Amino acid sequence: MPGLFELKASETGQFTFVLKADNGEIILRSESYTSKAAAEKGIASVQSHAADLANYSKHDAKDGSFYFNLMAANGLIVGTSQMYKSVESRDKGMASVQTNGSTQTVVSSS
Repeated sequence: MPGLFELKASETGQFTFVLKADNGEIILRSESYTSKAAAEKGIASVQSHAADLANYSKHDAKDGSFYFNLMAANGLIVGTSQMYKSVESRDKGMASVQTNGSTQTVVSSS
């Protein structure tokens, strides 16, 4: 099964999405959006930017863990990874987003 996006509405009317790898693991989380249409544009941005490593920024957290952000062409963050215990794991997470980020499968849930 290829990766997929899961689009959710919160109790407060905000929308978020996650990108899941083919094994079901969440590999990227979005910010909150005020409308479903805005969240769908965020998904489209991931789809168009995920393949190019130049769109990723790598970070070290204060607690010693590692994460990355996927950036849109305008420099805004369109997704943030989970925290990883090693640089190697973070880099594997980036590769997974590159592989799964172009998926056209979007599942909406409440």
